[in-house]
Amino acid sequence: MACAAAGGVVIVGSGLIGRSWAMLFASGGFKVKLYDIEQQQITIALENIRRELKLLEQTGSLKGSLSVEEQLSLISGCSNIQEAVEGAMHIQVNPPYYVPLVELVPHPETAPATVDRTHALMRKIGQCPVRLLKEVDGFALNRLQYAVISEAWRLVEDGVVSPSDLDLVMSEGLGMRYAFIGPLETMHLNAEGMLNYCDRYSEGMKRVLKTFGPIPEFSGSTAGKVNQAMCMKVPDDPEHLAARRQWRDECLMRLSKLKSQMQPQ
Repeated sequence: MACAAAGGVVIVGSGLIGRSWAMLFASGGFKVKLYDIEQQQITIALENIRRELKLLEQTGSLKGSLSVEEQLSLISGCSNIQEAVEGAMHIQVNPPYYVPLVELVPHPETAPATVDRTHALMRKIGQCPVRLLKEVDGFALNRLQYAVISEAWRLVEDGVVSPSDLDLVMSEGLGMRYAFIGPLETMHLNAEGMLNYCDRYSEGMKRVLKTFGPIPEFSGSTAGKVNQAMCMKVPDDPEHLAARRQWRDECLMRLSKLKSQMQPQ
């Protein structure tokens, strides 16, 4: 949870997401207070932030125009919640350092100016805000993710493809283009525009969509089968999972750097 106060920004919670928000706001030149109920957690978080920013500097992935030391000087800890949030004007929750999407979901009574101010603030710190015009369960990203997960599970459950090959379909297929353009633009480019795509492919899409099965239970023999395949690739002990997450984050960092060099037309 991030709260923009008159004197800067307050991050409530010093975990992974909180640390990511602290780095993002500092990269935009904002003074940041990192709040946690335990001072020891704050100390650990500040140490982790220093290491992370140093690594980003070494790999050329540091955001913003300020140096590491300048950004670190903007971040401090606070273990008094009343002191931390005094004068707070803005609350925003969500993504880590390498995933810039922020879904803005205003309450029906939220003033449009508040949404505009939040949108501008997210853009200032290098995030990519999108406006949801109304609230929906799961918001946009999770709904898209769950749709992919659901059909992926069914394809494995129905014996169409193995778990490892299923992941390759995404990482070496759809994921290649979706890192740069979304599904609607993909449709637009895969024909002579969107209307032509719908004319040419809508009947085929509807035919396939009608074959989709019910919502999976995500349990039983299929869960065991998927788990076995995943553990063959990445054993589920803390050490192997942490190493794989670090590799994932390094890949995201490199992709983020590449995308920053390829500004959209």
